[in-house]
Amino acid sequence: MNISQQFAPPFKLISPYFIIGIFVLSFSTFLLFGMDISTAHSLNSSTLAWVHIFLLGFVMMIIFGAMAQLVPVVLEVGHFAVDLYYIIYPLLFIGTVLMGIGFYYFPTLLPFGGVIAFVAFSIFLFETFLTILKVKKLNFIITTVLIANIFLLFGLIIGIVLALGYSGILDVEIYKLLKAHVFLVLVGYVGITIMGMSLVLLPMFWLSHSFSWIYVKSALTILCFGVLLIVLSSFINIKFIEYSGYILSFTALILYFFQIFIIYKTRVRLEVDIYFKSMVFSYFCLLISIIMGIIYIFNPYHNLLLTLSWLAIFGFITFVITGHMYKIVPFLVWFERFSPFVGKKKVPMLSDMIPVKSANMQFFFSTLGVMISAIGILFGVDSIFKSGISLLSIGAIFLLKDILYMIRFK
Repeated sequence: MNISQQFAPPFKLISPYFIIGIFVLSFSTFLLFGMDISTAHSLNSSTLAWVHIFLLGFVMMIIFGAMAQLVPVVLEVGHFAVDLYYIIYPLLFIGTVLMGIGFYYFPTLLPFGGVIAFVAFSIFLFETFLTILKVKKLNFIITTVLIANIFLLFGLIIGIVLALGYSGILDVEIYKLLKAHVFLVLVGYVGITIMGMSLVLLPMFWLSHSFSWIYVKSALTILCFGVLLIVLSSFINIKFIEYSGYILSFTALILYFFQIFIIYKTRVRLEVDIYFKSMVFSYFCLLISIIMGIIYIFNPYHNLLLTLSWLAIFGFITFVITGHMYKIVPFLVWFERFSPFVGKKKVPMLSDMIPVKSANMQFFFSTLGVMISAIGILFGVDSIFKSGISLLSIGAIFLLKDILYMIRFK
């Protein structure tokens, strides 16, 4: 992956996304102490509040910050208007706060929070699409960025309709639209974005080479059809279409997992650092959630659905993001602050910028917390769930400390 000053935005533009995202992750972890897993379901107000705070304030915030850096690098063109990123994160943060309060206390705030978040997303999509238009030739990675953002656009439109329906302004079938919204945003955008970016980042950080991309390319095609079928089933109530979408989606995830295993087997760098451990745990959680998902298709047990969702979101997505932050943040800080002095004076190594002991403590408490919480969810034992959340909270504090340490490194 080629990095140059011509394409790289200033770190002061990206750092607020990372700082806000990690603060929201820590905050949302502590919010879980107030959740009763016996009443948790997809239309419960506290569940919806937590999911939106976590996904918008942490997952989307970090992805947007990372994409500010990665999009021009992957596309090998400069941003169309990189300064637009200075207004995306405050809008997204305000929209997230209003939506969280709306779900918890005042539903009338939902449309306002939804519209503000929609504006932030729209600016991001506008800038990304216009940047893609500067590309002369599409490749696989660029295609994943384009498809993911198209899914995000339609997911946002449905999200606004849902916000209006939940607040009582519109009369809509919330559950049906919710399924389409979840799959378009969480699977169609977040899933495909992770799928595409991991094909850039994993080979780079693990020094993997000489492997075929056939599995991930097949996975992308199958996943697109799976998402489209599930969205279609939200409007046309035909179970065959819905279950076909589920089967295609899980098939795509299996192929993607196999692609990652191939990258793992062809890696040259064998160092077992915090990045390696985070990636292994994240894909372990993905594998377990895939197996649970296949079981759920034939045995729709509610706690099984909650558990696989927990492992997919807090196990897979969260550890993919936080693991990469231990690589990306030190590099971006080093690139901006120390690379101009290479050959002129002594500069730190990237490994010097990572608090190894603290990172390992973060990994220990977070992984243990995810697994214990998953057991509590699966068996419906709230005390076990809260025990896991206690460990996760400690891990979140270590993570926050580590990210701030790396950002402030001098």
